[in-house]
Amino acid sequence: MKKKEEIKEEKEADSKEEKKEEIKEEKKYNMWKIAAIVMIMLFVASILTTGFTAFVTAGSLSGEQAAKKAVDYINTNLLQGQATAKAVSIAESNGMYNVKLDIGGVEYNSFITKDGSLLFPNVVDLNKPVPSATPEQPTKTCEDIKKTDKPVLQAFVVSYCPYGLQMQRALVSVAEIMGDNIKIRYIGSVENGKVTSMHGETEAAENLRQICIREEQKDKYWAYVKCFIKEGKADECLTETKVDKTKLKSCIEDPTKGVKYAEQDFLLQDQYQVSGSPTLILDGETVSEFDFGGRSPEALKTLICCAFKEKPAACSTTLSTAQVSTGLTTTESGTTGAGQC
Repeated sequence: MKKKEEIKEEKEADSKEEKKEEIKEEKKYNMWKIAAIVMIMLFVASILTTGFTAFVTAGSLSGEQAAKKAVDYINTNLLQGQATAKAVSIAESNGMYNVKLDIGGVEYNSFITKDGSLLFPNVVDLNKPVPSATPEQPTKTCEDIKKTDKPVLQAFVVSYCPYGLQMQRALVSVAEIMGDNIKIRYIGSVENGKVTSMHGETEAAENLRQICIREEQKDKYWAYVKCFIKEGKADECLTETKVDKTKLKSCIEDPTKGVKYAEQDFLLQDQYQVSGSPTLILDGETVSEFDFGGRSPEALKTLICCAFKEKPAACSTTLSTAQVSTGLTTTESGTTGAGQC
C-alpha cells in the first residue's frame, strides 16, 4: 500500500499538471487574440491604402518573394515579437498570389498582387451570403445563481486599470453592509521572487501594498481603497486611514508574507482563467454584473444577495443604481461601460 505522503505527492503532481494545461490553454487564447487584432489592423490599413503600399517594388515577384515580403512586414511592423506570422501555402488565383498566412496558430486566406505592392489580408466572397450573427449568450437571473449559506464574490482587478478602479468604487458601498461577502483579488504573476502586473512596476507595487493591507490589516482595507481610488495618493491614504506603516513595510519586504499572499491570488486567477480586470467570480463561477444592472453598488449587492439561501437584512438596503466612474477620480458616478483591461 502507498503511504499517505506518496498519495499526497501524487495528488500535488496531478494538480500542478492540470494548472500547466490551464495556463497553456490561456496562452493559446492570448495568441488567438493577438492574431485577431493584427488582422483587424491589416484589414483597416488595406482599406485606407487600397491594399498595402508599404512594400512597393517594381516588376513581378515570385510567389515566394511576395509572401516573404508580406510576412516580414507583418512580423516587423505589427507583431513585433508578440507572435509570429508565416506563409503556409502559396498559389496563383485571380491574377494574384493566394497566400494562406498563419498568425499565432490562426490561419487567414490572403491575396498579394504579383508586384508585391498590395496585400489584402482576408478574403470576403461577394458571392456568398453574410453568415448569421452569433446568438447572444443568455443572461443570468437570480434563479440561475447557485445558493449557499455564505456566498463570497471575488473581484479580480489591477490597481491602476480604469475599469478595475471602477469595480472597486462600486464595491466600496456594498462592503459597508456586507464586507465579509466580498474579496478583492489581484491579477499578476511572480517572476524571480517579484510581483509583476500588466501595467508595470508602479501598479505591481500598489497591488502588493493593497494585498498586504487586505491580509494583515483587514479593518483598514476598504478605507484605504476608498481613499486611493480618488487620486491614487498612496502615502496620504496610508496616513489618513491609519495603516500601520511598519507592519505594512514588513509584509511587502518579507517574501514569506506579501509575495506568498499574492501567489494565492495568482493561483486562483489561473484556476478561474481570469484574463481581464475586472472579472467577477461568485462561489467558483464566473458571473457578469451587467446581468444585474451594471457597475453600480445596487447591482453588485443584488448579485451577492441572489446567492444566499436565506437573504440577510443587508439585502433590504437600497444602494445607488448609478453607474460609477472609471479611473482615479473624486467623481462617484457618471460612466456607463463594460470595459476591461
